[in-house]
Amino acid sequence: MPEIPTLFADGVLEATVRHGVARLTLAVQDGNGKPSATGLLVVPLAQLPAMAGSISRLMREVEAKARDVQAAAQAPEPAAPEAPAAFRFGG
Repeated sequence: MPEIPTLFADGVLEATVRHGVARLTLAVQDGNGKPSATGLLVVPLAQLPAMAGSISRLMREVEAKARDVQAAAQAPEPAAPEAPAAFRFGG
């Protein structure tokens, strides 16, 4: 498999649409919080809803997982089962 470039971005500096193509200038914040361009994502406009949908689904999955982890952390530890004081057989 050919190596593909990896871009880190923590924002979008600019987004434009021209000639049926969306161009998103991805940004990264420097140590002072100032954004600078890190790459350009070019997407055919017809595919933009599918890409946005994929990112939205990923976000929903991440949020659901975070809720599950938070709920598990807040749930009380299950108590060890106590032996019953009496047994009843039949009857």
